[in-house]
Amino acid sequence: MSDVRHVLVLPDRDAAQEAAEALGERFGLDEDPRVLRDALAGEDDAEDAQWLVVLADEQELLDPRELDAFAGEWEGWREEP
Repeated sequence: MSDVRHVLVLPDRDAAQEAAEALGERFGLDEDPRVLRDALAGEDDAEDAQWLVVLADEQELLDPRELDAFAGEWEGWREEP
């Protein structure tokens, strides 16, 4: 078993929450993704924050290209490990 995690970066909280819900439905995840706020360096304004959706992939079953396309549906991207 590995400790593979994927991180999707999304532009706002609503997109991150919607994507997290849709991830489970589309990819049949065993574990709910986590939604986290990531403030940009030097920024105090919440509007300047990115939102992260973190999902575990311990069995390495998720295709990074599919996750890239999925994140793009919410104007986001998948961070490379």
